[in-house]
Amino acid sequence: MPSVVKINVLTVPTEQREVLEQRFASRAGAVESSDGFEWFELLRPVEGTDQYLVYTRWRSEQDFQAWMEGPMKAAHQGGGQGGGERPKPAASASTVWSFEVVQQASPKKP
Repeated sequence: MPSVVKINVLTVPTEQREVLEQRFASRAGAVESSDGFEWFELLRPVEGTDQYLVYTRWRSEQDFQAWMEGPMKAAHQGGGQGGGERPKPAASASTVWSFEVVQQASPKKP
């Protein structure tokens, strides 16, 4: 069964870029221990767009859905620590793209 790739496309205004990157840095480990998780990358736009790409690869669609319904949902619900208000989202829009890995390659060993 091929791996699945989920790319969350986040539209992030220039003034919110640092906020977004800091939030991802502070969530270190939030997905890495999830069953079926294979890879994560946060891709910053270089030119011509205000969209960040959050790339994750999973062993299966079921593993991704289990993470969405469990750890991810819990991390995005409720108030902040101490019951305070949740911070305003850094992104103004979000879309998720889904792909199956049909070919892949890694560097050849010398």
